[in-house]
Amino acid sequence: MIRAALLLAVPALLAGQSVAITLDDGPKLAATPLLSPEARNGAILGHLQAHRAQAMFFVTARNGADRPEGQALLKALGEGGQLLANHTVSHPDFNTEAVTLEAFQAEVSGCDALIRTQPGYRRFLRFPYLREGASAAKRDGIRAWLRARDYRIGYVSIDSSDWLIDAKLCDKLARDPKADPAPFRALYLDHIWEYAQVYDRLARALYGRPVPHVLLLHHNLLNALFLGDLLAMFEARGWTFTSPDQAFQDPAYRVEPNILPLDGSVLESTALALGVPLKPFFQGIHRERAIGEMAGKL
Repeated sequence: MIRAALLLAVPALLAGQSVAITLDDGPKLAATPLLSPEARNGAILGHLQAHRAQAMFFVTARNGADRPEGQALLKALGEGGQLLANHTVSHPDFNTEAVTLEAFQAEVSGCDALIRTQPGYRRFLRFPYLREGASAAKRDGIRAWLRARDYRIGYVSIDSSDWLIDAKLCDKLARDPKADPAPFRALYLDHIWEYAQVYDRLARALYGRPVPHVLLLHHNLLNALFLGDLLAMFEARGWTFTSPDQAFQDPAYRVEPNILPLDGSVLESTALALGVPLKPFFQGIHRERAIGEMAGKL
């Protein structure tokens, strides 16, 4: 069915698509301009609640969850109807030789111990940098280890560089506290919408049908300021919000691409495993380097 669908013309982006929101690396206790950690967390939660969107927060423990203040932020998210999942203790790159299978397993177990008692806890792991192992032994070893613990991989369909725009925004505000963040808002919305269209076309080409998307964002100042605008943009363009629990039930997130190295959106990995060229989908798209250059000029 998948191969047959690839023979069809790729349809234009259609209204009525659904997307689940996920945010990595929180809760962050590091200082940023404008908002305290508590205010950033509360703003992100408020945006989600205002749009009746349930997100899954993939927790990096050393960013805050290993301290009482961070645990309080996790509790606020869980009690606010959001979901919490695993993004390891220290965000290591599993594709590097320095991070062994055993060391990575300890990273997952350590984060799990810090989040499992919180409301909204789910047994999902998102690999840091979306990198799932550069050798067959590590890739297959971690998959078997996760299955034995009833863990699933929290795949992403729509990747993004919101973290890079956030870094440039924080740099700008650190240099000029009175700087207007509005240009960063515009770049952020344009970037996410461009990627949503690209990955939606890729999903429809692979599966011949709409796929409930899983969008990768981050727990940062940018989303504390503008996540509500992003959610409103999706709504205005005919998209609806689905829960991460429901999105992850789709077969598109139950694949195990046998390629090396594994890195990026599950749609890209699936396409590469099937021998589907990605260049036609990403032709003319602003990739990470271009996004960084654009944000640096604001």
